Amino acid sequence: MTAAAPPDPHTHRHLTWDGCFNVRDLGGLGRHAPGAFVRADSVEKLTAAAPRPDGITTVRLPLDGIEDTAFWEPWFTDWRWGTPLHYRPFLDHFPERVAATAEALAAAAPGGVAFHCAAGRDRTGLVSLLLLSLAGATPEEIAADYALSEARMTPVFTALGRAEEAARLAAAYRSHATSPYAEMLKVARRFDGAAYLAAAGVPGTTVAALRARATGQPRG
Repeated sequence: MTAAAPPDPHTHRHLTWDGCFNVRDLGGLGRHAPGAFVRADSVEKLTAAAPRPDGITTVRLPLDGIEDTAFWEPWFTDWRWGTPLHYRPFLDHFPERVAATAEALAAAAPGGVAFHCAAGRDRTGLVSLLLLSLAGATPEEIAADYALSEARMTPVFTALGRAEEAARLAAAYRSHATSPYAEMLKVARRFDGAAYLAAAGVPGTTVAALRARATGQPRG
């Protein structure tokens, strides 16, 4: 029997951005400040009813390293790539990519930051894991936040023209006798964001700046 995600006490975190389906503020989890970081599915789908404000800077970083076929091929064979089953191996294999993402987030101009991938679940989930760990969120909070994406995958994949993927991923979880919450909980319990970034060569000042940004503290 797998662990079930508890009810979300922070339903106000869900945001309505016309054209997107999986958007929420990380504020309220651990010491994470509202408005500091927002996770989302692809903002390229935003409609004219939800225009980007003027002055936004867009930074594109290739977090997944998809060209490394030797790493990715085993995960694609049974659809584990769309689950936290691949998170720890990913974190161990690509620390330089996670470090580059952390450095970009820490260096962003003042104000809130939205980060996203296509579905707002796995690349976005990895970044959320890092930010929430730095902000002192519990493993249970991190896992519950990840699990919230699952109910939104059908409309996300339908919008992407890949409606069949939601069912395939559900089958992958069943075949491994697990769930999104249970697998993310395992990852979060073994992850320390500050220690991971330090081992990846990220300067302590950068880690401190990223934590300050996430928690709404003065940078200094």
